[in-house]
Amino acid sequence: MPSLNGAVVLVTGANGGIGTEFVHQALARGAAKVYATARTPKAWDDHRIVPLTLDINNPVSRAAPALTARDATVLINNAGMFIGGDSMAQIRETVETNFFGPVLLAKAFAPVLPSHPESVIVDMHSVASWYAFGGAYSAAKAALWSATNSLRLELAPKGTHVVAVHVGYVDTAMAAHATGPKMQPDDLVRLTFNAVEAGDYEVIADELTAAVKAALSGPVLSLYPELLGSASADIQVNVKEGDR
Repeated sequence: MPSLNGAVVLVTGANGGIGTEFVHQALARGAAKVYATARTPKAWDDHRIVPLTLDINNPVSRAAPALTARDATVLINNAGMFIGGDSMAQIRETVETNFFGPVLLAKAFAPVLPSHPESVIVDMHSVASWYAFGGAYSAAKAALWSATNSLRLELAPKGTHVVAVHVGYVDTAMAAHATGPKMQPDDLVRLTFNAVEAGDYEVIADELTAAVKAALSGPVLSLYPELLGSASADIQVNVKEGDR
């Protein structure tokens, strides 16, 4: 089974609430080094943390970490953002950030990771992968889910384990507007790393996400009762995520 002990971990979106937890908890589980990436990396008071500049929407920036961090054994595709609006520019930015960015970064690391034993990719998804509340955002997350499944099949024979994480609200600065129940970032990351070390393929992090996934096998109206003009839905989802 994969282990964080002795691993070299690269975290995208490391400045955010969830990203910061990934950095700290990886070290707590024995990681030898963590590359903490962000558009504007911050200073970390720990010699084991290496800040790296990474804009997942920039092809040059996206290619650089796979050259710099060739010792990486775990890639955590955590960076993502909800971009409001439905203009063509906003739709393109949404898809670039939440689909092309993580997929192409994973592709850049695909030749690097199998050179290390027990290599892992973690893709951070959302309940929006399965529940279409956010227009282009949900579409991008659904596409990422499909791409993660394909990547898993592609890389499994090469020894790289791929984990998908699905979650609703998380208590970060970008979800400050939300009024529903929120998962704590440390709980989400703990569940994720437990799944990595158990060899699991998927993390269903909260009750909302579990309910939505279960409803996928039923009729469309069971997931979207508002299509009948119902004043209330069995499943209420209003999740917006930012750079985690």
